[in-house]
Amino acid sequence: MDVRQLQTTLGVKADGVFGPISREALRSRFTNINAPAITSAEMDKVAARLGCTVKQLRAVSIVESGGGGFDKDGHPKILFERHLFHRQTAGKWSPASSSQASGGRYTESSWDKLGLACAKDPDAAFGSCSWGKFQVLGLHWSKLRYASPYALAFSTVASEAAHYELLARYIEAFGLTDELRALSRDPDDCRAFAKGYNGPAYAQGGYHQKLARAMQ
Repeated sequence: MDVRQLQTTLGVKADGVFGPISREALRSRFTNINAPAITSAEMDKVAARLGCTVKQLRAVSIVESGGGGFDKDGHPKILFERHLFHRQTAGKWSPASSSQASGGRYTESSWDKLGLACAKDPDAAFGSCSWGKFQVLGLHWSKLRYASPYALAFSTVASEAAHYELLARYIEAFGLTDELRALSRDPDDCRAFAKGYNGPAYAQGGYHQKLARAMQ
């Protein structure tokens, strides 16, 4: 997806200049102030798909989501990872707000940074964000069976259930179903999932212990 294609998708003039009007259209497109929460039936369906209990799924939600999947304005929660944009574009746009420096926090600024990055390389921009309740990176779009980085990103606008769909695809694609099913109140039983989901430094954040507590 190039800038003009993104502008066409957003319903604005496809002039190749991703300025204030295009950036506002991006925010508008990614707004769902009344996004529905996941229902008990939908939660049951995700748990059955993954072969785990609802309690195990909720434990992951408690520990890995950091709260809800949407901000106060109805945008999916994102974190723009500037170092990933730098890497995906081979440093073409550095130094800039989209360079290798720290990406900041889950705030309005990430949406500002995403808009500026879309002016340069939309695919890399959407791929460089972690998206939604479970902060799944857009660069995994192909492995998670989405049509494009934009498609993965836009899927998170629909509902909380869409965020759980993204989580389920991640767990399946990265081979974490057995580790998910092993979660229990014993921290040692939670190590494998914590490592697979959070990386080899999981113990520094105590993720295995947090998961065990969430299983109480």
